[in-house]
Amino acid sequence: MGAVANAALDGGAEVIGVIPESIARLEVAHTMLTELVVVASMHERKATMADLADAFVSLPGGFGTLDETFEALTWTQLGIQKKPVGLVNIDGYYDQLLTFLDNVTEQGFVRPVHRDMVLTEEDPAVLLDRLRLASVPSDSKLVDR
Repeated sequence: MGAVANAALDGGAEVIGVIPESIARLEVAHTMLTELVVVASMHERKATMADLADAFVSLPGGFGTLDETFEALTWTQLGIQKKPVGLVNIDGYYDQLLTFLDNVTEQGFVRPVHRDMVLTEEDPAVLLDRLRLASVPSDSKLVDR
């Protein structure tokens, strides 16, 4: 996250970081951001990031990345927010996850309209263009059954 923040700052972008107090005590918080918001919990962190975001972009990552990505998708699916979600699929990093999502959809646990909410591109610039043009479904019906 630090490398992405630094690249954005070097490019002249505004960068707002959101970090729980407990993690800020364990790690060195990035102090050169445009703004650093320290919150009480991970739940508050995700809610704050969702409020600040226009869209969600996930780079390759671990459990935290997947947790935040799926929470953003779920909130959009349920109509809690109307913000697009994209995966930067560098070197096929997310290929197996996308296959899993296709299977979940084929099994009827996710509607195709909701599966289509997951925008994927290898090129981050192409993904950002798609996110700018994306519309999210207004139908919050979860399954077709």
